[in-house]
Amino acid sequence: MACRTSRDKRDLLRVVRAPDGTVAYDASGRANGRGAYVCRDEACITTATGRGGLAHALGTNLPAMLAGDLRGVIAEEATHGT
Repeated sequence: MACRTSRDKRDLLRVVRAPDGTVAYDASGRANGRGAYVCRDEACITTATGRGGLAHALGTNLPAMLAGDLRGVIAEEATHGT
């Protein structure tokens, strides 16, 4: 989304806008709704959420806590070595 680098889907974080309009991180990668992908990198998360690219791709406003949630995911993975 932000750096436009081609990567395998498993190497990206999926954010989904569900049919009810909620926007959240999709840990399963299979949730119903409109999805967009972001690198597992803090700089890419900041760029994607800050410049509005992720909001544009999903066609809605992002929750204020989404960037923090995504950063938490990569911090958790770093802690557990995933």
